Amino acid sequence: MKKPELLAPAGSFEKAKTAFLYGADAIYCGTGKLSLRSRAEVDDNDLAKTIEYAHSIGKKVYAAINIYAWDSYYEEIKEQAKMLNKLKVDAIIASDGGVIEILKEYAPDVAIHVSTQANTVSYHSANFWYKNGAKRVILGREMSKDQIKELIAHKEENLEVEMFVHGAICFGYSGRCFLSDFLAGRSANLGDCAQSCRWAYNIYVEETNNPGNLMPVEHDEKGTYIFSSKDLCLIKEIPEIINMGVDSLKLEGRLKTEYYLASIVNCYRNAIDDYFKNPDEYDASKYLTEIEKTKTRGLTTFYFNDRNNKDFQEYEGKQYNPNYEFGGKVLHLETEKTLVEIRNKLTVGDEMEIIIPNKLQPVSFVIEHLWDSETGESIQTVNPGKLGQTVLMKLPIPVEEGWILRRKKGF
Repeated sequence: MKKPELLAPAGSFEKAKTAFLYGADAIYCGTGKLSLRSRAEVDDNDLAKTIEYAHSIGKKVYAAINIYAWDSYYEEIKEQAKMLNKLKVDAIIASDGGVIEILKEYAPDVAIHVSTQANTVSYHSANFWYKNGAKRVILGREMSKDQIKELIAHKEENLEVEMFVHGAICFGYSGRCFLSDFLAGRSANLGDCAQSCRWAYNIYVEETNNPGNLMPVEHDEKGTYIFSSKDLCLIKEIPEIINMGVDSLKLEGRLKTEYYLASIVNCYRNAIDDYFKNPDEYDASKYLTEIEKTKTRGLTTFYFNDRNNKDFQEYEGKQYNPNYEFGGKVLHLETEKTLVEIRNKLTVGDEMEIIIPNKLQPVSFVIEHLWDSETGESIQTVNPGKLGQTVLMKLPIPVEEGWILRRKKGF
């Protein structure tokens, strides 16, 4: 039994550092406008800095060129491939056969990971990609565990398998959807998804006996979330997934905050490590407690346990997090006080938690004093009025740069 890689999303260099700090073995990120999250693009300088930093601490970076490209995109793809080859990125994630051919020619030293967008749901397809240059396939999220076991049993020996274990589930098949392009003129398959499946919709039905008279179908005051599914969460299935021989466990969310990354990466890092330390005492409930402190939708195992599962269709499309929010990020220690970059309003008396890397249980404390970071004057409240707003506070334990603080709401 081998320990799988924990792979986290990173929409920026700072998010990459947070993911690594909290236990990710590798991160994946976008490349300009050539990935499926162009709003989470990492520019070339940040990408070079991310790769250099990752390699300095023994971690990996995978870059995505996973759009389905028009011919007009290919000159840019060639240049991007040459740049990634020069930067020595650890792998390029792609789905379009034409793009993969370009990568083999212009980034010959870089491994190819076939994106979940390619809909790899059989060992026949997996082996096809291996024969055409792929080092790894990222499985379609529509597969059950029995289907995954079948694929692993019959795949080429040196082909790696990656699967999603946590995060948003797209309305489309393996993320391939035309809804955004149809409704907003923004193509999901070219990296500009408007996430139309997450919108609130107003639905009306026409009275049978009174054509033209539309009656609203109410869900709440904002509408109903008819396309928005629950979020994938396979924390309970981690032992089975590890025993199946999956090489990489992937977390979704390049648009998520550092707080989300710290919370979710830390949970799965501890879950994997705890299982290897003592497999007979694996208890998923303690990880779920932490996961549910993040901003999330309802949670589902999707098709993993049962291909006939309809649980994810009980739509809980609105994100919720009734109890906690991103409080701040530790910058550095100044004498006895800690400089914190705040992300939400903080007030003396607020109940907080420190999320500690590689330790599941956070440390709780109450803010007893706050000081203005520029004047040193004692203050009662601080608001994030500008990007990078900071405050000084005393923390109950020694902390390090990059640690994340969580605030309990309504305290």
